[in-house]
Order: sequence, then C-alpha cells, then structure tokens
Amino acid sequence: MNIGNMGQSEHGASNSDPKPGLQPAVLPDDGFGGRPPELRSFKARLVTRLIHVWFVLTRSMTLGVRAACFDAEGRVFLVRHSYVPGWHMPGGGVERGETLGQALVKELREEGNLVLDGAAELFAVYFNHRTSRRDHVAFYRCTVRQTAPKTADREILEAGFFALDALPDGVTAATRRRLAELAGEAPVAEDW
Repeated sequence: MNIGNMGQSEHGASNSDPKPGLQPAVLPDDGFGGRPPELRSFKARLVTRLIHVWFVLTRSMTLGVRAACFDAEGRVFLVRHSYVPGWHMPGGGVERGETLGQALVKELREEGNLVLDGAAELFAVYFNHRTSRRDHVAFYRCTVRQTAPKTADREILEAGFFALDALPDGVTAATRRRLAELAGEAPVAEDW
C-alpha cells in the first residue's frame, strides 16, 4: 500500500467520494439544533427531567455491605447492635460517592476496630427483601485483625470473635445461613 496516496483508492477515486447504493439521508435544519424531540422545548426538557427523578425515587435501590471476618485462629467476628436483636456479622450501608470497598473498610473499623489482612473476597450479592423491596447486600469473606478491643457504644452493645462451633446464643438465622454457605454446607441463596 502506498501511504502517500491513502486518500485515494487504487482506481484514483477519493475514498470520501459518494459510493453507489444507499446514502445517508440529509436532514433539513429543523431549528432545534439536532436535539431529539423530548429535549426541544423547556417544557419537554422539564418533563423529561421529572420522569427521570420519578424513576430514581420509585426504582432506586439501597445497597449495603456485610462481611464474614475471620481472625488468624479461624474465629468469626460478630456484633450485637443496640437497635436490632441478635448477633450479626459487621456491615452497613454504602453512602453516595462511596465504593463497596470503602464502605466495607469503614464499617469494619467502626463496628469492631478491624483492619483487613489482605484483600476482601466478594462472596455473593443478596436481595434483602426482609428489609425492603429494594435492598441489596454485598457479602464478603475476609481475614482481619483487631487494632483494639471494641468498647460498647450507642450502636454496638457487644462484639467479639467466636469459634464456629461455639457461636453465642441469639445468632440470627441469616448469619447462620451465610456461614453455612461459606462452609459449603448449603447452596448460595439469592435472598439474604
């Protein structure tokens, strides 16, 4: 191929010359700068915006993180909250502008003074219909270490590491299901 003549075909015609067959339609200037009909007037733009806001309000979802946090001895970390009964794995909501990973690190620090030893592994994402019709939970498995004992506060009444064969009374059914899934004793569910 001759690089000096790239604008021309082998037969001397320009590659930009019209070719026989179907040609793109030439649209007349419609006075709207080529905007689609739904964005041509202020009223149309406003209605379109309101529809999008409605979708956000009616179709949005909430997202949270939880983790099965194991220490070097293979014990799992559980917390007992002040506002809901039972023992749970640590976790919480993902805020606007926050990644799943950032939310996980924040929640582990806040609920247990925990830091990750290595990367957290995303195990599954669940639909949490017991909380709402739009709640989802990203569930992780990770190895952690505790920087200091967790003292009771307004949110966490008790927290600690427990051997899997010596879990405290009151461990929630969802926590038991997740631990069984992690151990391969139960299939991974879609619902929390």
